[in-house]
Amino acid sequence: MTHSSDSEAIQEFQAEMTRLQEELTLRDQLVQQLSQELFRLVKGNASFIPAQTGSADQTENLRSLQEQLQKVEEQVQFYQEQIQERDSEIYQLRQSVQELSDRSGMLEQVVQELPHLYRQKFAERMEPIREKVSLLQRENRQLHAELQSVSYRLAMRTRNPSRIDLPNFPITSPQT
Repeated sequence: MTHSSDSEAIQEFQAEMTRLQEELTLRDQLVQQLSQELFRLVKGNASFIPAQTGSADQTENLRSLQEQLQKVEEQVQFYQEQIQERDSEIYQLRQSVQELSDRSGMLEQVVQELPHLYRQKFAERMEPIREKVSLLQRENRQLHAELQSVSYRLAMRTRNPSRIDLPNFPITSPQT
């Protein structure tokens, strides 16, 4: 995975987190509204508490309110489960973003160190070549000096044809 795809993945995760947070905020608002409506229904309706004596209308009204209360409680339970799921997803996405951020940082560090590593490896590979060039230059200088010496002797021989150029052997003492 390249650095640009890591950045894209992080941006996608951040966009998804933003979307999920907006959705979570909306659901929180709905839960708050449902809680307020439930509270208003319970508090505002004095007939919610059954009287010992009541008419059929009151009983029907009470049953209707109980059904509404049950539906609201089911909705609240559903939204709470949704919120928990979203919280879990958000936590996982944050973990993924953190892991990707760490990996991206590590990759950036490696990329920053690459030029230094390449220079070091190049210098290491060049060292034997430099030694070989130095050796060849020394041999070249030595051969050049020998060539000049031979050229000088040859020039001297052509000036003095009567003199014979014999090699000089070291004098050794007789062995006893």
